[in-house]
Amino acid sequence: MIYTCTLNPSIDYVTRVRNFKEGHLNRSDSTQMYPGGKGINVSRVLKRLGIESTAIGYIGGFTGAFIKDFLTADEILHDFITVSEATRINVKLKSNKETEINGQGPSISDEQQKELLDQIDAMSEGDFLVLAGSIPPSMSEDFYAKITEKCNQKGIKAVIDTTGEALIKTFPFQPFLIKPNHHELGDLFQVRIESKEAAIYYGKKLLEEGVQNVIVSMAGQGAIFLNKDHVLFANVPVGTVKNSVGAGDSVVAGFLSQIIQDGDFQSAFQYGVASGSATAFSEDLCTKQEIEALRNQITIEKTTR
Repeated sequence: MIYTCTLNPSIDYVTRVRNFKEGHLNRSDSTQMYPGGKGINVSRVLKRLGIESTAIGYIGGFTGAFIKDFLTADEILHDFITVSEATRINVKLKSNKETEINGQGPSISDEQQKELLDQIDAMSEGDFLVLAGSIPPSMSEDFYAKITEKCNQKGIKAVIDTTGEALIKTFPFQPFLIKPNHHELGDLFQVRIESKEAAIYYGKKLLEEGVQNVIVSMAGQGAIFLNKDHVLFANVPVGTVKNSVGAGDSVVAGFLSQIIQDGDFQSAFQYGVASGSATAFSEDLCTKQEIEALRNQITIEKTTR
């Protein structure tokens, strides 16, 4: 089973305004509301690819009820822990430029944190657990590290999609996969990464730190996959970028959808890149049809540097 954990989910309120003017009354052309949060996005894409997962994390209030109802309607399993404060709302304003305003989210008590750790104790060897997104301010920065250590002890494959110290602290516990973009990879080592060669060099340093598999996305320059046996490069298919929300989550979902079926890293990497591109080229998260349409445009090149 694949589990996706979103500690601080949201309702993503997406509104489109033609020629938005700051300080004036603006009227939207359209609005949509979706359950948001990186782990939830992974579960939604997995469902579209025919792969079951269970979404876990914390939700509360009428906004949390919206998320549960939405996932239930999409037949996505969930086992959230209920908190007293309402789940946050994130505003995504799409106009001449894309603007985001993200809410802070509820406080998580020590008892509720233990409840989540107990959920992970009940998982089985061979399960996958995706830990995605930021850690709420009310929780310790090493919370993902605690979970990853528990996964390492139980034979659960931890996938970490976050940044900074919260990510670095997981490395001693050998996470199965991390997926920084080239800016985030540079931040880990306090350098600027602008070339494929630099991404490979610093990606290999992550392997030395204990990470088992690394995907580095480089926007229009393509993507890199590294583990102890492979260094692979993928080009980017042709298309117009319409949406930046959920593209990285789609890479993770596409990769996992294949790796659990045949264990082939090259085909999983190709499918992950196709999934991320398909989301970037559409207004919502990708569909299987959109992924398949792009898959053959992506060439995987074996390289060493």
